[in-house]
Amino acid sequence: MAKLEYDKTGRLLFTKEMKEEYTLLVPQMLPMHFAMLVRIMQTEGYKVEMLNTTGKSILDYGQKYVHNDACFPAILVIGQLIDAVKSGKYDPHKVALVITQTGGGCRASNYIHMLRKALEKADLAYVPVISVNLSGLEHNPGFKLSLGFIRKAVFAVFYGDLLMNVANQVRPYEVNPGDTDKAIEDCMDFLLSEMNEGRGMSHKTMIANFDRIIDRFKSIPVAGEQKVRVGVVGEIYVKYSPLGNNNLEQFLLSEGAEPVVPGLADFVIFKIYNRDVDVDIYGGKWIKQAVCRVFAGYIKKKQRAMIDALKRSGRFRAPGDFDELHSYIKGYLGDGNKMGEGWLLTAEMLELIHTGVPNIVCTQPFGCLPNHIVGKGMIRKLKDDYPWSNIVAIDYDPGATKINQENRIKLMLANARGLQKQHEEEAAREAEPAGV
Repeated sequence: MAKLEYDKTGRLLFTKEMKEEYTLLVPQMLPMHFAMLVRIMQTEGYKVEMLNTTGKSILDYGQKYVHNDACFPAILVIGQLIDAVKSGKYDPHKVALVITQTGGGCRASNYIHMLRKALEKADLAYVPVISVNLSGLEHNPGFKLSLGFIRKAVFAVFYGDLLMNVANQVRPYEVNPGDTDKAIEDCMDFLLSEMNEGRGMSHKTMIANFDRIIDRFKSIPVAGEQKVRVGVVGEIYVKYSPLGNNNLEQFLLSEGAEPVVPGLADFVIFKIYNRDVDVDIYGGKWIKQAVCRVFAGYIKKKQRAMIDALKRSGRFRAPGDFDELHSYIKGYLGDGNKMGEGWLLTAEMLELIHTGVPNIVCTQPFGCLPNHIVGKGMIRKLKDDYPWSNIVAIDYDPGATKINQENRIKLMLANARGLQKQHEEEAAREAEPAGV
């Protein structure tokens, strides 16, 4: 059994010996994206499992071991991890917990410390915690983010974004319920198989895979009138995680709406762009800025390839690229406003409004200061500039009731349908021939 080793600060390390014996547990946020990232980690020699668990015990553990004033995502993520360790499914002495660490001013940078404190309270201080970050915040001898892993992760982000995009455009209209889920399974199977074999990681192959995914979804029979499209933006965890947002996408579908969820790629580029901007605003080494620009350019190239594939399809709507998204915030927020989701959140709302999706759910953990500024705090300004926009901010918190959240969304949907009917009537009147 691997020996517990600590660094000079007393932090428990994940050692090379642990890599051979331990199972890494990863909390879930984006089901499709994370499934591919987990498979990539497995090809790197790690034993990894993604947690898809739900249930009241997760929230109970979170509230028991995390301060109630902490972010709701912290309560859920830490609760899910501790729930897994205590479930009896794993040997607590042979698991390690994986959590991301952005390194920014958002409290998410402190989740890892909250997790370690929670483990101590739960008498699990012997469980190693691994930080996944690109800021060099923590190092572990048994866990390395190799260039190969990062490259594969970039591909996984775009495959996940494309699957999420086309699935959301097909599922509300599928003639045979379940066809979309089956298409997702088929695409995930061949993508994961390629990753397992070390294939599918060239730009040319990626483009071919984009076309293959799109063709698979184009083959699904669809019918019905255009449904009300509803954009979903907000803090990254409650925006994407079904556990964090009470299955928001499923609820929108059940209410006869078409969810429109911006992809993860823009957030990734946003985080890299911030490092670039830091040098301009605060000073720093030119080499850091140069590396950031090269890396951002590499990811933008993949993003443009995905957008081009969607445009070629003749069937699916394509999002704009990062530079187009960035252009929307001029006159609203500056590049220095980058805590949490920063200006990106406002830009996503503006893009949705400009592309015919004025109905928006802004998801935010109660008490998330950056989100209240760039999300809820910008809604009045957006409504002043775009009176037809229909935006509702929904708080997610241990004390928030699901029924209240859903009732507020239902009210927004009722407004959306009223506006849609009004626009249709106006269009019909304009189309009528003038009286003689």
